[in-house]
Amino acid sequence: MIVENILPEGRGDSKASMISSMLKRDIRVFKIARKFKPDMLLGSDTSVSHIGRLISKPCLTVGEDDYTIIKKLAWLLMPFSTCILSPDSCDLGPFNYKKISYSGYMKLAYLHPGVFTPSSVGIENYTNTKYCIIRLAKLVAYHDSNVRGLCEEDILKIIDLLEARSFKIYIDSEYPLSEKIKPFQLDIHKNRMHDLMSFASLVITDSQSMTVESAMLGVPSIRFNDFVGKIGVLNELENVYKLTYGIKPSDPQSLFTKVDELSGIENINDLFQQRRLKMLSEKINVTRFFVWLIENYPRSISIMKHNPGYQKKFIQNRSESSR
Repeated sequence: MIVENILPEGRGDSKASMISSMLKRDIRVFKIARKFKPDMLLGSDTSVSHIGRLISKPCLTVGEDDYTIIKKLAWLLMPFSTCILSPDSCDLGPFNYKKISYSGYMKLAYLHPGVFTPSSVGIENYTNTKYCIIRLAKLVAYHDSNVRGLCEEDILKIIDLLEARSFKIYIDSEYPLSEKIKPFQLDIHKNRMHDLMSFASLVITDSQSMTVESAMLGVPSIRFNDFVGKIGVLNELENVYKLTYGIKPSDPQSLFTKVDELSGIENINDLFQQRRLKMLSEKINVTRFFVWLIENYPRSISIMKHNPGYQKKFIQNRSESSR
């Protein structure tokens, strides 16, 4: 296996930077494709679908964002995709005809217990006490225009509430922290984040991705941004499986009330692990499903279109899911 970062310099936050980085990724993926001559392309980046179309190879796009949330990105990505692998709860709007629906979540591909086993080795200085992770997103993606999340005033109030209950607080941020909250900044290698999340008692964030990841791990989480109630995957995780809570920025008092409530529940992690097991018992091992889909393409696509229930063979039993 060869792993290559096609944009090591990163992407800026302006629209011009986003367009420039997209063109750079297209050029670099095209060069890689010319060198390795792939039979298929799979991914969630626009470059994968663009280059798949350019070299006349099938492109399987993976995503779990609803069309109404990512309209601009959808039109850059989905018209060029051969098909789109997306959770049952995700609505692709005008591109639903390309959807291969599966009973799972994209983030289960790397956080299903059949794939990921958390370890506290090497991070015991973090995990030997009760703690909360606060994750702050930039909210500057294609679909994040005019979206509000956690502000410094909110964070300071949360810190006061949690410290009163003897919580340690670790803040992971995509942007520089102010002097008031910088002492709480998390200092851990990014490849250990999911290990650290697994042993947390609470995650508070304005990030969609980390909210879903917390649910996959069975860790209580509160999401605070303007997307609350608008995203199919998160609506399912919140309303069907009770694995997360969404609160809109227009109601900060509800945020503080929920933080106080959850931080005071004894054995809350046991409760959420039970809820996680229920979710896992109804969802597939996404990694195994994707491997089967790729290895048996294009027959696998035909099977899924005519017999979606075939994917049930990828649901693991309870003992496997509880590892």
